Parts: sequence; C-alpha cells; structure tokens
Amino acid sequence: MSDPIGILVVDDHPLFREGVVHSLASEPDFTVVGQAASGEEALRLARDLLPDVVLLDIAMPGWDGLMTAEKITTACPATRIVMLTVFEDEDKLLAAFKAGARGYVLKGVSARELACAVRAAAGGEVYVSPSLAAGILVALTRGAPADPLEELTGREREILTRVGQGLTNREIGERLHLSEKTIKHYITNILQKLQVRSRVEAALLAARLPQRPTPTHEAGATGRTDRLPGQSPKTL
Repeated sequence: MSDPIGILVVDDHPLFREGVVHSLASEPDFTVVGQAASGEEALRLARDLLPDVVLLDIAMPGWDGLMTAEKITTACPATRIVMLTVFEDEDKLLAAFKAGARGYVLKGVSARELACAVRAAAGGEVYVSPSLAAGILVALTRGAPADPLEELTGREREILTRVGQGLTNREIGERLHLSEKTIKHYITNILQKLQVRSRVEAALLAARLPQRPTPTHEAGATGRTDRLPGQSPKTL
C-alpha cells in the first residue's frame, strides 16, 4: 500500500480552512500534515514538513498566494502547489502557473473535484477547474514562449549554468548551499521544462544563457572554474 498524500492547507479564513481539512480527511489516501494562515507560516511549515501538496489561497494578507507559491516552489521543488481561490480571471490563473502552481481550483467546487485536483498534482499532472480549462489552453497557446529557457526560474537558471560547467549535483549544492537531493529535484524539473532527456542536452542549452562572473566565494570552493559546457556532465 502506497503512503498517503501529505497535504498542507493554507488559507487566512479559519472556518473555510477547517472545512477543507474536514473534507480532505474523509479520503483514505490523504493525510493533512499541517495548516497555515499566512504565506510566511506556509513557507516555514513546507520546509519543516515537506508535504506532497500545498493547497494555497491567492488572496491573503502579507505574502499573497502567488508570492508564497514561488517561494515554496523554490525551497521545496518536490512539493506541488494547488491554488484554491475565488478568482476566475485568466491573468490570475496564468500568474499562478508561472509562480509554480500545478493546479488551479475554484472555491466552491465539490469535495470530489478537490480530491481529483490533489491526486493529479501529487502525481505530477496539471489540473485546472473544467470551467476555466478552455480559456487557459487558448491563452497558453497564444503566449507560449519560443525559447524554453524562458520557462526557467532564476534559481533553475543558476543551476543549469553550473550543469553547463560540468559540475556534479554535490558540487552545485555546495556552491548554492543546498542539499544534493534538492539539486536533483531541480534538475529533474529543468529537464522537463527544457524537454530534454539528459544533462548533456541540458548542458548544451546552458551555453545560450548569459554568462555571469563566478562569485569569489565559489571560485575558491574547488579552485576550478574553467570547465566548458560540454565537459563530462554526469548523469542523474
């Protein structure tokens, strides 16, 4: 039997949040690992609990859901974000996916649809409420970037640049002060976004990124900063 899907529920309205938790608790393959009332609290709990899925409201005081989604995606790349919101406009929807969300569900949906969205996100799929799906498909097609590198976040670009230098996951982690496991998750996401299957292909694309000077503290880490983009990249 597989492990239950761990869920963090984030909403600043206690009554609504508790209702969502109660609904999720009726599903045998779900476990609610935590609740948060703000973006700042959500990021702290996501780092501590490493949930599989975060259900996140957009409109919150302090950090809104979009900022929170981006921060959680950066800190916990294996965690999937599902926005649970009242906003039906395409701009908010597109902004949510750009911030790293994998699902977008309107408040007021049935418990069954909410459960479907959580399972889809946990399984690596994208979920959008059916009433909004047609609009998002048209908008994404119209605005799809010609260069897949434009899809990468700033952190992903940093990591891809170091892949192009031939660094291993451990070496990249040492330079960016991240664990080797976190770097591996990032690289998996990078390969998916770039639609390539290996680090070699990704390293070739890395040569197209703007070159930045290597920070002094990194240059002294191993005494080696002159690897070429195609030089012996290692597999995951």
